[in-house]
Amino acid sequence: MVIDRHLSVLLLDDERTMRRIVRTQLEQLGFLDFDEANSATEALAKLAKRRYGLIFSDWHMEGISGLDFLWAVRRDPGLQNIPFIMVTGESRPDNVIAAKKAGVSGYLVKPFDAPKLQAKIEMILATRSSPLPGREAVAVSRASDATPDTEAIQLKFRGRFTSS
Repeated sequence: MVIDRHLSVLLLDDERTMRRIVRTQLEQLGFLDFDEANSATEALAKLAKRRYGLIFSDWHMEGISGLDFLWAVRRDPGLQNIPFIMVTGESRPDNVIAAKKAGVSGYLVKPFDAPKLQAKIEMILATRSSPLPGREAVAVSRASDATPDTEAIQLKFRGRFTSS
């Protein structure tokens, strides 16, 4: 699957080290556009100013938890379709069920590596049924990594890297 590496990513974690780890792994995968927030309040303020194509959030944070942040995102009609990956150190079934009920797109248990992160992102983006608001494709072409046996396509979007 071809992933839009120019997808804007919001990283939310109250621990700077964890944000840096996720960001480094995303950079290894070729992602280029990041914003970071150290609290759900800061993340909500960033979401009010800018559209993101993917959100990563820690579960356990001071103040508003990652789960409560997820509920807030899913209740907002302008944000509810953004793919959302919950990152946590716990794999308790109750937590996974609660996150699923809140509308999480994916759940990653720490520690994880770049290949596991890539697989999760690909799975989430492949199963997303509706495009992000304001992100309509301006061009569709055969993906450069497509083979004669596949029909992979590449979408181009308006933004910083296209003029149309």
